[in-house]
Amino acid sequence: MLMARKRLRRRRTIIKTGHFCELLLQMTDSTFQSHLRLSRDQFNQLLCLIQQYVDMQLNVAWGGRPKIPLRRKLLMANQNSFRELADRFCVTRSCAHGIVIEMIGHINRLTPLFLKHWTCVEKQNNAERFHSISGLQNIIGAIDGCHIRISRPRNHGDDYMNRKGYYSILLQGTCDYDGNFRDIYVGPPGRVHDARMLRCCPIFQQATSVFGQQWKLLGDSAYISSDFPFVVAPKRDNGLLTSDDLTSNAAVSRGRVIIENTFGRLKCRFRRLRDIQNVNLPHAVSIIIAACTLHNVANSSDFVCPEHVDGCPRLDDINHKRNIQTLLARLCSRQLRGVQQNNGRSLTATFLHSKLICPAYCYQPL
Repeated sequence: MLMARKRLRRRRTIIKTGHFCELLLQMTDSTFQSHLRLSRDQFNQLLCLIQQYVDMQLNVAWGGRPKIPLRRKLLMANQNSFRELADRFCVTRSCAHGIVIEMIGHINRLTPLFLKHWTCVEKQNNAERFHSISGLQNIIGAIDGCHIRISRPRNHGDDYMNRKGYYSILLQGTCDYDGNFRDIYVGPPGRVHDARMLRCCPIFQQATSVFGQQWKLLGDSAYISSDFPFVVAPKRDNGLLTSDDLTSNAAVSRGRVIIENTFGRLKCRFRRLRDIQNVNLPHAVSIIIAACTLHNVANSSDFVCPEHVDGCPRLDDINHKRNIQTLLARLCSRQLRGVQQNNGRSLTATFLHSKLICPAYCYQPL
């Protein structure tokens, strides 16, 4: 008893501001949107959808402190650190972490409402709009892969070192003309090639039902393969291309730049994706899926990035020089340790074959 009383006496008191929630609700619409990346109407719509799901759950109160309102929880799901959230919303850091994970789970349950494949009418409309900028027929979207930088995972961390020299997991995005994601696939290690990732994702298995024999996607040179008849890729420039081939490649590039701009807006709007400092891979994947869902929600507004008025470019996540130095250092360390490859296959391919690494998490649209 005496030891317990001494521990209670030693408990420190942390002074918190705790008024940011009330101030945020009183801000102007533009300031509110700059903080949460959603307009006030979009935030209220998202809040109502989450509230409908929460109301369906059986919540039994067992006493204790009063529950935090759902609106306050959703306001906490932003890009601030847990220390800042604990100070601004007058909670503990562990409570802030639990609330963020809870809200990410609620947002991911709403993904089927905001991330869907094309309807017949949408396919025709997108084909006409892509034809107006590229001159290509029957194009309804673009596809590409994107590296999301993470901290080195504890298990098989070297498999997540990509060719740019940092640890990452891959996001494969398929978007329409407006830059809305129509299909995403998240989770493969950074060393996996884009073509291999496409072969593993559900949209490759559903290509016949989604695209048929008519509709196509635009992709880069990574998708030059007979396995992807639904992807229009540029021809490799080996110095023997004709003028017609160069013209066709330029047309593909004009249309494919939409997916590049989409990734740029995604990382500029939700800057946590520039560096997810989390070694828990399921949490990192959930963050990426939630960001793609909120991207589609926010894409309906007329919000313009204050830093890039003409559009957010897709820039490298870290300095090229540091990437090269890191990559060379790791290659030298591998040679010193005598790490050899298994029968000509890379370590990534070996681990994927034996399913020892974290499996690729994906969302499959309805």
